[in-house]
Order: sequence, then C-alpha cells, then structure tokens
Amino acid sequence: MLNELLTNEKILKVIKSEYAKGFRNITITSQAPDASIKLETQKELYQFEVEKNDFADILVLAEEHATHNKLFKKDCERVELIDIETT
Repeated sequence: MLNELLTNEKILKVIKSEYAKGFRNITITSQAPDASIKLETQKELYQFEVEKNDFADILVLAEEHATHNKLFKKDCERVELIDIETT
C-alpha cells in the first residue's frame, strides 16, 4: 500500500515540499515491512583530470574546479573525492 502511494507523483511532491524544502535531487524510498519512508539526496559525480605533479594538491584543485564550474549547490561548499585513478 505504501509503495503504491509513493508511485503517485502528487504525493511525492507534497512529501518533498513538506520535509525536504530547499533540497535538490531527493529520492524517496520505502521498505514495505516496517512502513518507514527514507528521504535522501542523490550525489552527482563529476570528473576531472590532474597532472601527476599536482597529485598532492588534488583536493584544492577539485574545489577550484567545482567553484569555477558552479557545481556547488545551496548550503554545500565541500568536495568529496570518491574514486582516484592513476595511469
């Protein structure tokens, strides 16, 4: 029953506007047995490359890249490094 309600776009919109005002990329999920609803944001992953000599400054460069490309959202001013690949 709860999962059926969460497939209704109007109900999702009301829940988001009431409990997640100002947030973006919100997903709403539910586990049927315990009848609870989980609100969480989806992280958007961005990618950029740096030279091997700049590896020590990768966090600073990632923050500069995010600022330059206006990737920071409201009330979020940090960068999280997820996957670092070397070649």
